[in-house]
Amino acid sequence: MRMDARRNVERIRSAAIDVFRTEGLSAPLENVAGAAQVSKATIFNRFGGRIGLIDAVIDEVVATALRAVIDDARSVPGISERIRFYVGAIRDLQYRLPAVNDVLLQAFPDSEPLMDLCRVGGGFHEELVEDGHAADALAEEVTPDDFQAMAIDNSLALKYGVQPSRADYDRRTGFVLDGIFQPTQSTAWQGS
Repeated sequence: MRMDARRNVERIRSAAIDVFRTEGLSAPLENVAGAAQVSKATIFNRFGGRIGLIDAVIDEVVATALRAVIDDARSVPGISERIRFYVGAIRDLQYRLPAVNDVLLQAFPDSEPLMDLCRVGGGFHEELVEDGHAADALAEEVTPDDFQAMAIDNSLALKYGVQPSRADYDRRTGFVLDGIFQPTQSTAWQGS
């Protein structure tokens, strides 16, 4: 690849990381092109379009953060505390990083790395529910699909609704947690 072509690729990658972090993965490619000071056609020439661009930057935009939440949650002793940490941390990412909502909504099913993230999350939800039921911490009715549904509901509200204040958002996280634990396990989420 010529020197100017390599520079364009790096400018596009850098711009895509910034734009996708602040606007989400569905941000107009014109925004990425403008930030990179290239034409939209150059993005298609270098990355094949949106999916290729997402695949090229997903680790920097969102995958590393999502995997870190799961890894950090796994290190929390006690299943009730682990679930509280995980739900709070995912909801925090959803609030701060719009691209997380695009991942959780599976907005780009043709992106294999994006769908891999969804599978990793689904597997972790199974672990949480199994351990939560074994410890009698989670309400019997809670399933792994419920964790996914809570995340999707929140993603839809944040992506298409009016973003609440941080204080209201954190208060509502407490409501979510209170609803999934056995009555003796409920405590309000304190936020970050």
